[in-house]
Amino acid sequence: MTRTKKTRMTTRGGRMAVVGALGLAAVTLAAGPAFAKGTVDITAPGTAQVGKTITVSAQGDDDSAGYLHQLCLEENGFGEGWHQETCSAAVKGEAKVTAQGTAARRGDLQFRAVLYGLTSAHDQHPVRLHGSDVVTVHVR
Repeated sequence: MTRTKKTRMTTRGGRMAVVGALGLAAVTLAAGPAFAKGTVDITAPGTAQVGKTITVSAQGDDDSAGYLHQLCLEENGFGEGWHQETCSAAVKGEAKVTAQGTAARRGDLQFRAVLYGLTSAHDQHPVRLHGSDVVTVHVR
């Protein structure tokens, strides 16, 4: 009977050591460097009037090495689906883009910005790095 108790204690001790080691490994991995980090911010007015100029601007950056960055603004409105409005030039570091236009009728326009990574200025296969939240402009 003494031997059985001793085996159970050894098993429990072994399990505790394994659980502790896994917990320590999880904390170490979470605190270590993560994947490339970046942000994309977009600004647009909340409301606009028909025929008046709407200015939408965005900026984005990513710390991934080896990529040029290109930022594109996309619009969705009046049942047309998402389409690109304009894109910035391919740059190292932070990319910025501004688009201006007017709405010819009432309704909601949605805008988003997408940051792409390019291996060269003429890269035909850009990699989507980050996207912004969608902002809505109510046209009255």
